Amino acid sequence: MKPFAADALEDLVHARARLAILAFLSTAGQADFTDLRDEIGITDGNLSLHLKKLGEAGYVSMRKKIIAKRPNTRISLTQTGRDAFYNYLDQLKLMLDSVPAKPAS
Repeated sequence: MKPFAADALEDLVHARARLAILAFLSTAGQADFTDLRDEIGITDGNLSLHLKKLGEAGYVSMRKKIIAKRPNTRISLTQTGRDAFYNYLDQLKLMLDSVPAKPAS
C-alpha cells in the first residue's frame, strides 16, 4: 500500500458528514435518527441524504417503525461499513505516519 495514494481513501467514507456518521456508529453500534443528527450536528435533510448513500453502499442498515404513534428510524453500522471505516482509518494513519513532524518554529 502506498502511503500517499489518494485513491486509497474512499470518497464515500471521506466526506466529513459520512465520516462522522461512521465514526459515531462504530462506537455506539446503533442510534436513532434524532440522536445521530444531534451528535454529528447536521440537518435532517443532510443526514437523510448521507444515510441514503451509506445505505446504498451497504455500510449502514436502517429499521423504521412507529413508537408511541411517532416514526422512529434506528441506524446500525453493518460489517461491510465497519470494514470500510477501519480500512479508511488504516490508510489515513499510513498517510499521516509518513508525514514528517512539524518543524519547530
